[in-house]
Amino acid sequence: VVLDLGEIEEACPLGLAPSATTTAMLALGDALALTVLKMHDFKAEDFALYHPGGSLGRKLMKVEEVMRKGADLPVARDNLTVGQVLLELTAIKRRSGAAVLVDEQGKLTGIFVDADLRRLLTKGSADVLARPVAEVMTKNPKRIKTGLLASEALHIINQYHIDELPVVDADDRAVGLVDIQDLVAVGLAES
Repeated sequence: VVLDLGEIEEACPLGLAPSATTTAMLALGDALALTVLKMHDFKAEDFALYHPGGSLGRKLMKVEEVMRKGADLPVARDNLTVGQVLLELTAIKRRSGAAVLVDEQGKLTGIFVDADLRRLLTKGSADVLARPVAEVMTKNPKRIKTGLLASEALHIINQYHIDELPVVDADDRAVGLVDIQDLVAVGLAES
């Protein structure tokens, strides 16, 4: 197949530097690439697959790829005291400034963050550690569902000026936590 671009007059006054020709070839190459992209039904997720380390791949990362999960997930039952929640969090190797709180079915009911503890301590509340965490947690916190982009998590974190964002499944069960530091680590946010 011949794709004839026809006569091209170079912009160089000496007629030596192929400035107009290279520009025409770039346009032709882009047109061919976009045609193939359309023919193969190439999606944004495919860019992430073929460019995982680049900026396109980072922008297309899912929350599951950056969230804290499993043994690193700071999760506790919402029927514990503040002291019990803090004790459970000390067993987690990866530090976090938040505890994701769940009910007996594992559904997200709240979040307890460092700032909540600071507020309690500065109010001079008697026996802070004995208080039920359900009384002092942030109820119905912002959250993001699995399958969404990590960049969407960053948007929520920035929009609401928070540092941690719980990740839930389709049934609103807590499955992860995105910390702003996790997004910095993968290059989606600046420290």
